[in-house]
Amino acid sequence: METRQSIVYFTDLRADVKRTLMDKLDCLLERLGVDTLYRRGHIVAIKLHFGEKGNTSFIRPVFVRRVADRIKGTGARAFLTDTNTLYVGTRTNSVSHLETAITNGFDYAVTGAPIIIADGLRGESTEHVRVDGRHLREVCIAREIASADGIVCLTHFKCHELTGFGGALKNIGMGCAGREGKLAQHSRCAPKVDPEGCTACGECVASCPADAIDMGAKAVIREGSCIGCGYCIAVCPEGTIKVQWDETTEALQEKMVEHVKGALKDKEGMCVYINFLTQISPACDCYGHTDAPVVPDIGILASRDPVAIDHASAALVNAERGLKGSALTDGFEPGADKFRGVHPSIDWMVQLRYAERMGIGTLRYRLEEV
Repeated sequence: METRQSIVYFTDLRADVKRTLMDKLDCLLERLGVDTLYRRGHIVAIKLHFGEKGNTSFIRPVFVRRVADRIKGTGARAFLTDTNTLYVGTRTNSVSHLETAITNGFDYAVTGAPIIIADGLRGESTEHVRVDGRHLREVCIAREIASADGIVCLTHFKCHELTGFGGALKNIGMGCAGREGKLAQHSRCAPKVDPEGCTACGECVASCPADAIDMGAKAVIREGSCIGCGYCIAVCPEGTIKVQWDETTEALQEKMVEHVKGALKDKEGMCVYINFLTQISPACDCYGHTDAPVVPDIGILASRDPVAIDHASAALVNAERGLKGSALTDGFEPGADKFRGVHPSIDWMVQLRYAERMGIGTLRYRLEEV
């Protein structure tokens, strides 16, 4: 019996006065069936990455406006969303996260859609969803993601230092997880207090739901009592409670995929994915800077299948000639692995194979140019 294929739509970046990039994006949305997929009464999450403060490679807000307008044209309500970060930065809590998003151009006047940070003020607004994965029986998903009727996943496709590349699967799996879920993906043990930065203020002790932190001259987290919620990381005013980034890249990718399974639960047929293969940077948009792209801009892809679109995106990137003067150290020739050319130790196929095994999508795709 022949294995099914998923359709991945592709448009290049050529444009003129008769057919702009906005027109091409409209065409991709039409092919995805967005006009009939959503209806009045639906609330649709537009999942994207607002970019860390100082980063410049995130998707341009004007494209997000086009997507939001198309969704609202169906009678549905659209909101822009992401979750707070596990690390301490300008998106650690919803207040600074919103400020960063607006600074980067994602205010209502530009996008036509409100921003709702999906996991609450400090990442505590979550739901546990059963997935029965290889690593995790349950995953921790941001509550507003779980409550939404559908997801339009807009992803800036790029290299990534932990997963090889960051595509739709990472945008959903890591980007829709609450702080507890992010911690579970990245670490096998409790956070650790850096004694040099600790002022013994007691904020972490007061906020710990498991009473797992002792306070003497400095705070100490008891490994055996910690439940892995990561809340102490968010409340520490000195930023001195650190994640122990000790998980293997293979296990991290598989745990990330298990969170994809949880985020998409009960949304079958209500999710679409659009990957922007532009300014393909060597690292995540979570950095407060953007390095030079590793290949030229390629185009925009769209699909109903997150596995197929990421597989197709990776293939298109690897088909390009690598750019001299970028972070690439190997694999410059067309057909060579650009992701290993930047992060040589990471097998990025792990996430794709495991996602197919989990029933999220298929590696087999047909590329259809529009």
